[in-house]
Amino acid sequence: MRDKQGFTLIEILFVVVIIGILAAVVIPRLTETRSTANENACDANLANINTQIERYYFNTGSWPASNLAEMIPTTTYDYFPSGLPTCPVTTSESYRMNTTTHRTHDNSSVGTHDHTP
Repeated sequence: MRDKQGFTLIEILFVVVIIGILAAVVIPRLTETRSTANENACDANLANINTQIERYYFNTGSWPASNLAEMIPTTTYDYFPSGLPTCPVTTSESYRMNTTTHRTHDNSSVGTHDHTP
């Protein structure tokens, strides 16, 4: 009887098929997880900016301009020491404030928070 020294073609194909099935399940899930994390980060940025807008109003007695330029680090108060955050979901350069509601939204939509480019 011959000693077996290696894998047969069937065994190798079986392993490749299993790896392919695992990759087909895991890769889309990782992409979805990253997308969800970016949306959550964007929502957290919005909440933080809205809080700082209210703080600005209480400190100065007026609302900042819609581009929030008055809140950049050169002001007396450190509203955003690292600079105004940007949304990781969209390609917009920064958030803007709605001058009627005094709330922020990303540049992809007006008045609502929508993550569609």
